Amino acid sequence: MLIDHDRIVAVGCGLEADEAEVIDAAGMIVMPGFVDSHRHIWEGVLRNIGADVPLEGRSSYISHVLHKLAPAFRPEDAYMGNLLSALGAIDAGITTLLDWSHIQGSPEHTDAVIQALEDSGMRAVFGYGFPWWGKWEERQPSWFVRAATEHFSSQDQMVTLALAAPGPEFTDFEVTRDHWKLAREAGARISTHVGVGSYGLDAKFEQFGRSGVLGPDTTYIHCTTLNDTEIQMIVDTGGTVSLAAPVEMMMGHGMPPIQKFLDRGLNPSLSVDVETNVPGDMFNQMRSVLALQRAFAPGQGKAPVSARDVLGYATMEGAKANGLDGKVGSLTPGKKADIIMLRTDRMNVTPLGDPATAVVTSMDTGNVDTVLIGGRVMKRSGRLLHVDWPAVHRRAAESRDFVIAKSGFKPPKI
Repeated sequence: MLIDHDRIVAVGCGLEADEAEVIDAAGMIVMPGFVDSHRHIWEGVLRNIGADVPLEGRSSYISHVLHKLAPAFRPEDAYMGNLLSALGAIDAGITTLLDWSHIQGSPEHTDAVIQALEDSGMRAVFGYGFPWWGKWEERQPSWFVRAATEHFSSQDQMVTLALAAPGPEFTDFEVTRDHWKLAREAGARISTHVGVGSYGLDAKFEQFGRSGVLGPDTTYIHCTTLNDTEIQMIVDTGGTVSLAAPVEMMMGHGMPPIQKFLDRGLNPSLSVDVETNVPGDMFNQMRSVLALQRAFAPGQGKAPVSARDVLGYATMEGAKANGLDGKVGSLTPGKKADIIMLRTDRMNVTPLGDPATAVVTSMDTGNVDTVLIGGRVMKRSGRLLHVDWPAVHRRAAESRDFVIAKSGFKPPKI
């Protein structure tokens, strides 16, 4: 593979280029970087505090993380959450993610989390999200416009813009419609949660869909409790879908509807969602959807998906959901050089059989040897090159301690 600056120039055998730096990929699987289509990365400093916490109820993710812990975040805590989660993603071979960032308590929070994305070196879509706690701040729409104007002058930036809209299950019809309009006026994609647990049972999305505002610029997250009409609306309007199967099953969102979308010809993208509950890598995501679809397929007379299919969900489908399929998601000349190299000499994949099966069913983050984003080597020989890890570790722990102390958070007793 020949790379010139930030782009792939050629893929093939016998490529030559005078004075080019050579990266030896012997014994490696070379593939596009993974693409995560939805993650709340400000929660990076809250890792592993909620494995036993469901989505809904008195002691839940919504009550604890969004209503109690989130208001305690200072801009510097949001920065550390974003930085830590983005670095962890790169370390795991994820080269692009959508940051669904509902921590915008002030313009200073917004500036901090965008700065963290830029400092990380990650290719990202910044999804500006309105806070889910306290009283609605009337200036929020103007804060979104400010962020769009000040930070996003070009579609060719490493960090681009989306609106992380709460969606029709969580806001009034007119408010949701205004959010769609606000995003499109700013030239931003839309990413929204729908069919989320009990919130998705009242067919509010169907009502909203009949208003004619759905379109191909929107990614729909979870969709676990949508009815068949609502699912068909997403397909018919060209929308994309983001599934986070481990979280959806663990937290009680409902059964991930992978087969319902496959039956209608729409492949899902994959996303980590929250690191309060699950690890921040795509290996876990891929194995979950592969096992889930194969568990249900025989009983429904459906064909099982292949490991190669699932690998596509974690790369190209993620690129589509993030509106970046013209830039990333495949090793295609002209696209950005977002590339990962996975070791095949480790015990977990020795001896190597089918490469796609090895990646999806047997590998983990320890196989991620080398990561390039835009042609820049971010990780080599299993080590991030641009990170002062002791300093990041220390600051992340300090932010965690501050947020937990200020919020008065006490883990629920199970």
